Amino acid sequence: MQTLSAPRAGPPERVGDLTGKTIVITGANAGAGYEATRVFLSKGASVVMLNRSEPKSEAAIATLKQEFGPQADVRLILMDLADLASVRVAADQALAEVPQIDVLIENAAIAQVATQQFTKDGFESQLGTNHYGHFLLTRLLFDRLVQSQARIVVGSNGHKMGLKRVQFEDMNFDGNYNPHITYCHSKFVQMMFAYELERRVAEAGLPVSVYVCHPGAARTTLSKEEANRMTRVLFTLLSPLAQSAERGAWPEVLCATEENLKPAAYYGPTKRAEMVGPVGESMLEKSVLDPVQAAQLWELSETEAGTSWSIQKQETFS
Repeated sequence: MQTLSAPRAGPPERVGDLTGKTIVITGANAGAGYEATRVFLSKGASVVMLNRSEPKSEAAIATLKQEFGPQADVRLILMDLADLASVRVAADQALAEVPQIDVLIENAAIAQVATQQFTKDGFESQLGTNHYGHFLLTRLLFDRLVQSQARIVVGSNGHKMGLKRVQFEDMNFDGNYNPHITYCHSKFVQMMFAYELERRVAEAGLPVSVYVCHPGAARTTLSKEEANRMTRVLFTLLSPLAQSAERGAWPEVLCATEENLKPAAYYGPTKRAEMVGPVGESMLEKSVLDPVQAAQLWELSETEAGTSWSIQKQETFS
């Protein structure tokens, strides 16, 4: 089995044998999600990609099998996070085909959408894709995650910028849409959900772990596909200062595999304003831990995603 080349202290070097483990990851046909998949396959894990593009995913899988051999266990379940009906279909397929989910990585995102756009369900596109789609997916897979004693990894960035609160009065940003601020809001909301999920799981005593990370400044396709021309030019000019997509995947890999991680923590690069460098614990914007907003967000998310989610204590697990 081939292994990835990396600096001696890099997360791939710290990852042990993952044979027998199954990792489900959203947005894995490019960027950090693809590079994380490479690490997992190199360590013997099975990977299930949840992606919206079948052609791009098939090409990515073909490349991975070329690198790791035809025996590499990587497969696709089509899912569009911007369409809750698609999320439900994909979750049903995953429950039917994936008996064990050791790690769920919520990697997929859209960013810097130039003008206000909406999902099929009527949500502002970044909020709908980055949060509501993942909220529903996690809810639908949750019993399987509990049975598997799984880790849930949320990849997030940008919560330290923007409003630093949930804009409950106008979640779609009809009155103040801004590509950057609205993106940061979606990531703030996604992180707040992750920490609230972590609290509720801990209170119920369930064998599920929730970890939050960020890639720092990494050369990926995020912020390029949907952004306006000025933003694309800016990211191109700053690209030489960023780290590779491979290194951008390391925080996800760490949170998926490392032992003794802290609760209510935030992991990512630790140098140059936490944009590059070795992966470790990063500074967390404490407003994202507000329990009052988090409870309100949970209730709103249930309503918008068309589901109920009360996490109950379970006494025994097989």
